[in-house]
Amino acid sequence: MLQLIDSHCHFDVSEFDADRDAALMRAREAGVIGQVLPAIDTAGWPKLRDLCAREKDLHPAYGLHPIFLESHRPEHLDELATWLQRERPVAVGECGLDFYVEGLDGEAQRRYFRRQLELAKEFDLPLILHARRAVEEVIATLREIGGLRGVVHSYSGSLEQARQLWKLGFFLGFGGPITYERARRLREIVSEMPAEFLLLETDSPDQPLATHRGERNEPAYLGEVLHAAATLRGEDTGELAAITTANARRLFGLA
Repeated sequence: MLQLIDSHCHFDVSEFDADRDAALMRAREAGVIGQVLPAIDTAGWPKLRDLCAREKDLHPAYGLHPIFLESHRPEHLDELATWLQRERPVAVGECGLDFYVEGLDGEAQRRYFRRQLELAKEFDLPLILHARRAVEEVIATLREIGGLRGVVHSYSGSLEQARQLWKLGFFLGFGGPITYERARRLREIVSEMPAEFLLLETDSPDQPLATHRGERNEPAYLGEVLHAAATLRGEDTGELAAITTANARRLFGLA
C-alpha cells in the first residue's frame, strides 16, 4: 500500500468530533500514515495537543491564523513562544496573510505574521504559511527576515512566485483544488514543478475534491490528490507518493 502524509489537515476541529475515530481509521486504511495539524488560535491549542499526544500519527503545529484575527491578542504571541519551547511541535502555523477576506486589518495581520516568522527562526522550526492574494508580500517578508523554511499551503500564486519560493527553500502544498479541471494555473504548476518541493494535503474539512463536492473533506481522500498530481505530471503514483512522503518527513522532521 502507498504511504502518504497529509501535510495540512485541521483534524482537531469540531467538524470531526462526531466521527473522528472512524475518520482516522479510514485515513489509515487509505495509506495515510501521518497528518500535520496546524492550529488556528490559542483556544484550540490544548485540544490539538491532547489529540496528537493520543494518536502518534498526528503531529501538531501551533500558530495564529490570519483569518481568525478577532480571536488573537498581542499577548498570544508570548503564549506561542511558551508553547513552542515547551511542546516542541513540528512547525509554527498556520500563519500568514490573507488579503482576500474583507474586513481584516492588514497591519494587524502583518504584526502577527512577522512575529511568528521570528519565533520560527528562533526555535528553528519550519513554517506552515497561508498566503491568499498576498503571495508577493509573503515572499518579501520571508526574504527580509531570512533563514526560514516551510511550506506555503494551498498554493494559489503564479509560477514565477513559485520559483521565488523554491529559491528560498519553501515547499508548496496542493490539495483538492487541483482535482478541478478549471484550476488550469494550479494544474500547470503541479505538472511542471520540481517534485522535491511538492507536498500533498487535504486541508480537511475544507476544500473538498471534485469527486466530493459539497461534502466534508477528510484525510482519507489524500490518495485522490496524489492520483491527480501524478496524472498531471505523467508519473507513477507510487514513485510520487514516495517522493512527497519523503518531502514531508524531511521538512517536519518526522520519523
